[in-house]
Amino acid sequence: MTSVITGDIINSRNTEAEKWLKPLKEALDEIGSPPKSWEIYRGDSFQAEILNPLDALQHSIAIKAAVKQVKGVDVRMCIGIGKKEFDAATINESNGEAFIRSGEGYEQLSSQKQNLMVKTADEAFDEEINLYLRLLLVAMDNWTPKSAEYVRLNFTGDLKQEEIAKKLGITQSSVSERHKRAYLEEVRAVINRYRKKTEALGYER
Repeated sequence: MTSVITGDIINSRNTEAEKWLKPLKEALDEIGSPPKSWEIYRGDSFQAEILNPLDALQHSIAIKAAVKQVKGVDVRMCIGIGKKEFDAATINESNGEAFIRSGEGYEQLSSQKQNLMVKTADEAFDEEINLYLRLLLVAMDNWTPKSAEYVRLNFTGDLKQEEIAKKLGITQSSVSERHKRAYLEEVRAVINRYRKKTEALGYER
């Protein structure tokens, strides 16, 4: 059992590629090394394999936070979960259920007007998690670069608010305000719910 993210950058042509490419690569590097674990293709599209499906949603949100640090851009992604039938040296040559579901779900994103979704063999699971994601995206799609930066810092290290304030050069009260505006507690709640549901279904690696 594995998980695959297929995605692309929204409004990539209206922003210099280097501005969003660097944070995107940094977030993908946290998953693994290219071209085995991830690859960027057609300029602004990418695919990544997260070996443990329980971690897939957190990595997806980390990618979103990384990209949205750049004003005017966003990211569309679908997480596919399933079996891996062929393990190649590069991700674009590997295949299986997770790859197929990720690609199929990605193709549905524009028509459903949703920037993040999950696709598995379990319709009830998909319905519940994707409802949570639609509600969460009301906040995440509207993250400012500062909110995205705050979320990114929270995801890349176990930092206390005092440490984050020092790193960002702001007051602790400002950190608390960013925490609220980013809806980080709600983000973490959905990630935890997703992890519990995937584990209960036996999707963990």
